[in-house]
Amino acid sequence: MVDVKRLLKCDMNLLLCLHVLLEERSVSKTAQRMFLSQSAVSKQLTKLRTLFDDPLFERESKGLFPTPKALEIAPKVHQILLQVEQLTVPEDFDPLGSERTFNIDLVETAYTAIYPKFMPNALAQAPNITINSTTWTGETYKRLLKREVDFGIGIFELDERASTHVHSIPSDLNYVELLQDYSVCLMRKDHPALKEEWNLNTFLKYRHIQLVTGGVGDWLLLEILQAKQLKINKAANVSDISSAVKLCKQSDLLMCYPYNSVRDYIESGELVMKQIPIELVPGGLFLLWHRYYDSEPSHKWLRELIIEQTR
Repeated sequence: MVDVKRLLKCDMNLLLCLHVLLEERSVSKTAQRMFLSQSAVSKQLTKLRTLFDDPLFERESKGLFPTPKALEIAPKVHQILLQVEQLTVPEDFDPLGSERTFNIDLVETAYTAIYPKFMPNALAQAPNITINSTTWTGETYKRLLKREVDFGIGIFELDERASTHVHSIPSDLNYVELLQDYSVCLMRKDHPALKEEWNLNTFLKYRHIQLVTGGVGDWLLLEILQAKQLKINKAANVSDISSAVKLCKQSDLLMCYPYNSVRDYIESGELVMKQIPIELVPGGLFLLWHRYYDSEPSHKWLRELIIEQTR
């Protein structure tokens, strides 16, 4: 059982120090985040160890490893800090007079599929807000959990076979599906594959452009092919959609990408679309945020606007 009486004996600085230590697993990084000296953090850790009659952390080669006791009290510490923070949250939000800055980590596909749908309305209602965008990376989960960013917009699968299934999202983060999308195969207008029967053999026969978005290149199709002991022959890894499209138009390379992000190239006739010749459940773009922001008025305003305009 969590020792609530001992938690209540802690001053807020001690609780905050314990919370950051649990996130960072490092005295030096905790000191940096709290704008304290390492010596000051070490002293606070000593007080915490005395208070809870437990070492709380053991030193390992990669940093501090929390004891079972530390892991047991962690959720309660987190809950207390959230409740205290929420006491300072304003009850109302005035979009017209706000100069708030929102920070969003998002995958590249969201720029074309999501941004044009909500940004004009957001700036019409709140002309002085700023929205800073950063590409989704392997650090985005950590940034969301630490509330360093307000939102994340990422791609998650609805296919149970996928390692990036939506159920893999951490429990401290809330999420909502903005739109479903499915990947298609693209090729140039006079590609030789257009003269062949379109099937899995043809699809795998030609080399591919692998688009790496947010540092992530592997996705459900590759996992399914690997399970069948098949693989795509990657000729190039490209991190920019425009560069990938240009390369696709000027070569015999194939390219797979979510339809909503390449629809303009297909409808203009610049590229030809073929269905990927293997059964895939559509994935989706999801909006993620820390549950702390559920009732925060400015966050709630933008969140509801994004959801309404996108859906």
